[in-house]
Amino acid sequence: MLRVLTLSTLFPDASRPNFGVFVERQTLGLAAHPDVELRLVAPVGLPPWPLKAHAHYADLAKLPERETWKGLDTHRPRFTTLPGTGGRFHAVALRRRLIPLLTRIRRDFAFDVIDAEFFFPDGPAAIALGRRFGVPVSIKARGADVHHWGHAPATSAQVIAAGHAADGLLAVSQAMRVDMAALAMPPEAIRVHHTGVDLDRFAPRDRGVAKAAYRVTGPLIVSLGALIPRKGHHIVIEALASLPAATLLIAGEGPERAALTAQIARLGLGERARLLGSVPHVALPALLGAADVMALASSSEGLANAWVEALACGTPIVVTDAGGAGEVVTDRAYGRIVARRAPAFAAGIAAVLADPPAPYAVRRGAERFTWEANTARLYEHLASLVKR
Repeated sequence: MLRVLTLSTLFPDASRPNFGVFVERQTLGLAAHPDVELRLVAPVGLPPWPLKAHAHYADLAKLPERETWKGLDTHRPRFTTLPGTGGRFHAVALRRRLIPLLTRIRRDFAFDVIDAEFFFPDGPAAIALGRRFGVPVSIKARGADVHHWGHAPATSAQVIAAGHAADGLLAVSQAMRVDMAALAMPPEAIRVHHTGVDLDRFAPRDRGVAKAAYRVTGPLIVSLGALIPRKGHHIVIEALASLPAATLLIAGEGPERAALTAQIARLGLGERARLLGSVPHVALPALLGAADVMALASSSEGLANAWVEALACGTPIVVTDAGGAGEVVTDRAYGRIVARRAPAFAAGIAAVLADPPAPYAVRRGAERFTWEANTARLYEHLASLVKR
């Protein structure tokens, strides 16, 4: 029996049900493996002093420190994050908080391996904990955890050192593996570990009926992701101005809401561009199934789950050449990879709308990404570290 301690600061909770749902699904899959026992540690970073009273942090502070989450024995220890320090002390604070917790867990659950599911601050903390408890450590890179923290002045050295010290490394795409190697992480230690998609839930449906639920009759473009500059929603909104018959629905929440609302008004798009706010993950199949195109103008990605989920719904994608886009859009039926500019997005979307591929031809692009394959590869990877 392989005893796994999964560590992830990127994991859903009662206040953030959409936060890291792909990590949750992967962890549930591994926990269900017949040769695995798993305990989950999902730390919660909180600032000190009055900032903790902010509504967002107040909700996090109310979370139970231990609970059963979808059948998983889950610990949610708090660790201190200091605003204005660029994350410099996050990993140290996390490590200090986890030493007594893992010491207690180990009395009843002698874990064989630490599976860190986000590179920072989880990775550096996991390396120190692995050495303390004498177990191997795997760290997975997902995108922003390396693209941001691996280049930020306050944290890059910690990320790179963790990459060198890890017993095994995982990357969500081949492109992510290349980016890690560019940071001088040993390429021979990095294995590509693709995400999965629930092909039963994410599936083609009657597009006309699905559109009616959103009061749309013409071409529908959908974009998924937090309302932050990196996701490039402003680019897709600008592209919409050149597609007069189309409607754009954006699912996500974040600090750019006011700016995007102002842009929609300035361009006179009215109801043709709507910000839906945060949409529960369980509702995404209906939204993606209604769309003729899923467009996402990201400046960086690892391998976006939204790409694969759209394809599974029979919806082609128009995306930038970010991260693993080239590993997903391997056939013209799956969509287009375009430059990160509004005219390029307008042209790419128009091309797909003018010659729409059959939904089940699009869906074939997602059939390579299953949670069963994800679980099998993760189990084999972690077991090999323990055996070695």
